[in-house]
Amino acid sequence: MSPKIHLAQQPEADEILDRSPLALLTGMLLDQQVPMEWAFTGPYTIAQRLGRDDLDAHEIASYDPDAFAALLSEKPAVHRYPASMAKRIQQLCQYLVDEYDGDPTALWRDVSTGKELLAGLQALPGFGKQKAQIFLALLGKQSGVRPEGWREAAGPYGEQGAYRSAADITGPESLAKVRAHKQEMKRAAKAAK
Repeated sequence: MSPKIHLAQQPEADEILDRSPLALLTGMLLDQQVPMEWAFTGPYTIAQRLGRDDLDAHEIASYDPDAFAALLSEKPAVHRYPASMAKRIQQLCQYLVDEYDGDPTALWRDVSTGKELLAGLQALPGFGKQKAQIFLALLGKQSGVRPEGWREAAGPYGEQGAYRSAADITGPESLAKVRAHKQEMKRAAKAAK
């Protein structure tokens, strides 16, 4: 069975994103200053280097920081800034361990509104409002996590038929549409200056 999530654009990497909420959160955390596919392949690469089929928040949070940074720095590096991102991933995992006993699904399992879920996502280390809204839209659009008002809480990323972010990517065609939208936004921002 092929994965329903296609953010890494590689079946093995997408499969871990599909079945592991921590992998999906980690991919979202890595999705900055690198191509999206590179970011969302990161969780698979990390799991492989740890010798695991999945990521575990307890294991990552307690991993020696220098060794974890070295793990992410191995060629090919998991991110353009592997040491910095290693620290952020460990902070995210430590937060999940402290607040949710390492279970990321606890973030959304019992929430009743999109606003409540957005607040929980924004509390995560490395997740500002925009990243939290994109992840909320991703959960709603692709994982069936849809508390009342989730689209509104996700802002423009929750709009149906929009091609603004990772939340809208279901394959190569939608990836091209999202890239085109982002390029248009950059052009508009440049023209406004």
